[in-house]
Amino acid sequence: MQFYRSAGQKSGEMAAACNPEECTVPTVELESVTQSPESTNCIACTEDGRYLSLGHCRGLSVWCASSFVRVAEWLQDQLEITFLQMTRMAKMTYLLGSVDDMGVARLFIFHCDDIHLLSVINAMEDINHRSICSTFALYGSGHFGAASISCNGASWLEVYQLPVAVWLAELETVSAREQDPNVTESVDVKWSSVEVLIKITPPHLPAGNSQGGALGADLLKHCLVVDEIRSSSCLDADAGTTDTSRSPRLNDISFRWCTHHFLLSCDPFSGQPLQSELPVAVAVWWSGSHNLLQYSLQKVSIKKAEAAPTPDSLWPNANRIICSAVSRRTRYIALGLDDALVCVWDRRTGAPLSIISLPKYSSLLRMEYLDCWPELLHPSQTPAAEVVHLLVMSKGGELYMIRAERGTHTCTTQLSERPNDSRDLPSVTISMPFLPGILLIIQRNGKMFLQDVINKTAVCFLTPPTPYQFSSACNPVFVLDPQLQALFIRGDLENNGSHSLKEAIQSRLFVFRFGQCCIIEQRIVSHPASSQRQNAESHGTPEEACSLYLQQRNKALEQTFERLHKTAQMIEQRQQNYNKLRKKK
Repeated sequence: MQFYRSAGQKSGEMAAACNPEECTVPTVELESVTQSPESTNCIACTEDGRYLSLGHCRGLSVWCASSFVRVAEWLQDQLEITFLQMTRMAKMTYLLGSVDDMGVARLFIFHCDDIHLLSVINAMEDINHRSICSTFALYGSGHFGAASISCNGASWLEVYQLPVAVWLAELETVSAREQDPNVTESVDVKWSSVEVLIKITPPHLPAGNSQGGALGADLLKHCLVVDEIRSSSCLDADAGTTDTSRSPRLNDISFRWCTHHFLLSCDPFSGQPLQSELPVAVAVWWSGSHNLLQYSLQKVSIKKAEAAPTPDSLWPNANRIICSAVSRRTRYIALGLDDALVCVWDRRTGAPLSIISLPKYSSLLRMEYLDCWPELLHPSQTPAAEVVHLLVMSKGGELYMIRAERGTHTCTTQLSERPNDSRDLPSVTISMPFLPGILLIIQRNGKMFLQDVINKTAVCFLTPPTPYQFSSACNPVFVLDPQLQALFIRGDLENNGSHSLKEAIQSRLFVFRFGQCCIIEQRIVSHPASSQRQNAESHGTPEEACSLYLQQRNKALEQTFERLHKTAQMIEQRQQNYNKLRKKK
């Protein structure tokens, strides 16, 4: 149940969410559902909307998302989970990936109200060579995983092909033994280990006559040499402003962190089904780099994982890469570059779909693809696969929406201005697949609201009941569940000195159900356009791909001839004006 009240707000408080005039925006009070475990640092949800998982002090726990009853937990002393991801492996069986406060990554399996520890990804064998995991991600229903790891100043990315089928078989054996009345002792099982498929390190100049796949050795060497020189100079220049959230060694300017994206098949002639959810490649870029590198996951044997892999493709860029995003079917890769440039690469054609220049004062921070946008809900003359929508955020708080087509047909709309007060800077800005044109924004001052980016107005404020406040507004603990169309967020008691220490550490979990809010329920889309766009990006058969290519070619020719005609008319007009001036003389 939600509660409503009106609150008059100034536009300055909302970071340009409202018009300059004073406006009245309703406030919705979130529902408190349960007391959360001590020091809850992260929340994750399953794709089917059945469960929530919470990472906290001494371990993790799994909760029913409808009744908010804790159904299972895994605890260990002197341990605190800081990151958690949960994905569905099979019917009523889920894989959990976690990272603790010491940088140790683990894999768990949840089934029948039990949590089993499958593997410790970077177990410490030597205290002098302790590896630290900074990011850990699962993909393809748990069939693949990737971890960014550093040790003694070196950094690398490990990609895993997880033995999901073997684990499910072992789980079945464990479940049968636990249900056997003749077995009285606890079941101790040795789960199959996780093997590294690829170990990717920051690129260096290849030695000898190594081949760069389809690139050719000379071109690959040249790009990597130039990129290594540029990266070193960037790291030297940025040594005084190192991002402490990404780098475990603040004084080591040679440390480089990486960003990766798993990529699905987008080539209709590769023989791979385009609707498959299993990745065929991984794209990687390193801090300070100008190049996006793509590595195949199909040409690699686990036995050869120790050998340094060579990228199959290299996507060069004029400027340093700052941030990146991939579309739903991963056909398009958007790169935010230094000097406020955005380049959208089309993996199918191997060329940029569009290059967009934002205002020079906009230092890019992050971006995301918008799969559900009001324009995407209506038919268009341009093929859906040829139009991308990007939400781009800058460090100064500006927000842009980019509509990009092939060539020069690009429209950039500034959705919000730079706030005057740094406390009004957004710490969270996300789109919601079931609410086209609506963004969820959480500011550093603790305010949370829904913003209509089309009309540039606030729809409503979201607030916890008194005397609670949202925890850590700069890094709030929350999860958005698209299946349940609900927001789960942690709230703490306000720090006003009137609560005991025991009360102060007791946080609660709050929920906001979008479908039960009369203010926005009419805006909810039951069948988002993301599925339509997914099909549009795929073009599953070679015949469809050829037809699309011919359409694109004909359209490009028409646009070229149109520009030539306009240019010829302009030249003719200039010649006529010149002749008139000569006659007057």
